[in-house]
Amino acid sequence: MAENLVLDLYDKKPFAKGVGLDLKKIRANAQERIDEYDIRTQGAGQEVGRLSGGNQQKVVVARELSRPLKLFIASQPTRGVDVGSIEFLHRRIVKERDDGTPVIIVSTELDEVSELADRIAVMYEGGIIGIVPGDTPRSVLGLMMAGVPLEEARAKADEHPSATTGDDQ
Repeated sequence: MAENLVLDLYDKKPFAKGVGLDLKKIRANAQERIDEYDIRTQGAGQEVGRLSGGNQQKVVVARELSRPLKLFIASQPTRGVDVGSIEFLHRRIVKERDDGTPVIIVSTELDEVSELADRIAVMYEGGIIGIVPGDTPRSVLGLMMAGVPLEEARAKADEHPSATTGDDQ
C-alpha cells in the first residue's frame, strides 16, 4: 500500500534518495494517510487489492488529496464507503475547495451533489440540460434529471410542491 500512496511521486523528494527510494519516508507517509483517512488495513505493507472496496476508495482519495492540486475531479467519491467515512471525505473535499482548488464532483447521489456543490450541471441523455445553484430544490433537480427544461421544472415545482418533493404539506 505504501507505494500506492506515492504512485507518481516516488522519484521526487522526500520519497527519493538519490537514484533510490527512501522506503522509510514512503512508509511514514503511508502510515500518516492510513491514520488520517481511517483506512482499515493490516499495515502499510498490505496490498491495496486486498482491502475492501471502500478502503481502496479511501487510498485513492488520500493519495490525491495529500498533494498540491490544480484541479480535483472525483467520480463517485464516496461509493462503497461507510457513513462516517462519507462525512470525513465530504469535509476534505470542501476543505480542498475552500483552499482554492477547483473541484468537480460527478455523482449519481443527489444528496452528495446537493451537499457539496456551489453549482450543479444537470445532465439528461448525455447533455447538460441546465446549470443551477447548489441550493436548488430537489424537486427542480428531479424534474430536470427527467429531461424537463429548467424554467419548466421551476414552474412545475412551484405549482405542485408536495407532488414533486414527496412532502406531505
